[in-house]
Amino acid sequence: MGIRAMYPGTFDPITNGHIDLIRRASGMFDEVVVAVADNPKKKPLFNLDERVSMAEEILKELTNVRIVGYSNLTIHFAKQENLNVIIRGIRAVSDYEFEFQLASMNRQLDENVETLFMTPADEYSYLSSSMVREIAAYDGDVSQFVHPLVNAAIKERVASK
Repeated sequence: MGIRAMYPGTFDPITNGHIDLIRRASGMFDEVVVAVADNPKKKPLFNLDERVSMAEEILKELTNVRIVGYSNLTIHFAKQENLNVIIRGIRAVSDYEFEFQLASMNRQLDENVETLFMTPADEYSYLSSSMVREIAAYDGDVSQFVHPLVNAAIKERVASK
């Protein structure tokens, strides 16, 4: 079966930074599962089905990438799907502390799953979904940060509020 990895996140919305990491990871692993989290603590702009659907459409040409929604612990999802690696994106030193703690906790829960930290391409090093949502909420242009499909969905969603 080879080395299978997961890239978990809420992807609300999926950004060009996420897409960059997924494309690069797809060249490193036999399969990459983009695991779209249903996190009830967050108030998402898009529901789980919408986020999964957008990611599927945007990433459809990557034949070794599969999009799946999930609502349990990430480490449990990894075990359930027989995934060997959890990919985490790190943009800055401020991300590292939290991600290191998360990776250590996951290793305590299942020592057979490794965490791989990846950095985005330079042009996406500042980009986050929360920033995109914030800009969009104030009717700002987010087209340079997201895929055109996502940009259209954001415009529609913000206009309906």
